Amino acid sequence: MRLLFEIDTKDYNLNGKIVIRPSVRSIIIKDGLVALVHSEKYNYYKFPGGGIEANETHEEALIRETLEESGLKVIKKSIKPYGIVHRIQKGVRGEDVFIQDNFYYFCDVENSVYNQNLDPYESDEKFTLYFMDPVDAIHENRQNDHGPKQKIMILREARVLEMLIQEGYFNK
Repeated sequence: MRLLFEIDTKDYNLNGKIVIRPSVRSIIIKDGLVALVHSEKYNYYKFPGGGIEANETHEEALIRETLEESGLKVIKKSIKPYGIVHRIQKGVRGEDVFIQDNFYYFCDVENSVYNQNLDPYESDEKFTLYFMDPVDAIHENRQNDHGPKQKIMILREARVLEMLIQEGYFNK
């Protein structure tokens, strides 16, 4: 899978505690719109997805996380790799270093929308599924104040959306 870009804040201590947390993200495009999860509390948009659990394949994590966050059920045979965003920074939970590879995959989903199964923080943020014009989502992520929410993640999603637009994925 190709490297889309790297985010390196250079604010960490490599001699300290290191946490590695890989994740998967779904890119679901229908009729020129992209499926995104909106945080009603902090007003940002993100691709459905999340952390890969122990003994879980990327595909299994993608299917599970997408269903939990958005209520959309990924069709396994439709999953195709897009790229990786590599992130390294000082951790926000006391880690000296936080490393995350975000694996982005194109996929199709069933037509039905099922119930979400949100983590407590996701419920608190009121995660809601939207099919959005990617330009609108980029604008919201780049222009709005998102309070205490980590800006690196929000800008990462905007940058991936910009790449998808530049590469013509919304013109197909």
